[in-house]
Amino acid sequence: MSRATKRKHVQKEMLTADWNGPIDDQRIVRIVAGRGNNLHEVFSVEDNETFLVSMPAKFRRNVWVKRNDYVVIEPIAEGDKVRGEIVRVLTKEDMKLMKQKGWKKEDNCDIEPNTNRPVVTTISDLSCTDTDTDHDDPSEDTDYSS
Repeated sequence: MSRATKRKHVQKEMLTADWNGPIDDQRIVRIVAGRGNNLHEVFSVEDNETFLVSMPAKFRRNVWVKRNDYVVIEPIAEGDKVRGEIVRVLTKEDMKLMKQKGWKKEDNCDIEPNTNRPVVTTISDLSCTDTDTDHDDPSEDTDYSS
């Protein structure tokens, strides 16, 4: 199967497959960070713990996940560090379905801020009403209203 055909099948499976929530021992977890080599650190609300999960080969280079995305995982028994495998990446429609069924995602985001980008702070509470005060020429400060 060519790459394009494989990509079409995987995307079609992700977008059109009827999904009615996690079954058996599947869990919904939140992606905390990518750790490389198709490993992702996730946070489980049910267990209140963080662990690693792997991205299966069929999703690699076809499906992308980012921080704060929700995925469905199946636990695997053979690993200590890697404890699950991603079964499905939840879309916005899947999240709406889960909310209708009564699932509540956690409200507190304890994720550290992204340190790869500079933090920009804005000063929005300046009380200065004169907008032309950033010049260097003192002769321009003269009041001509009299």
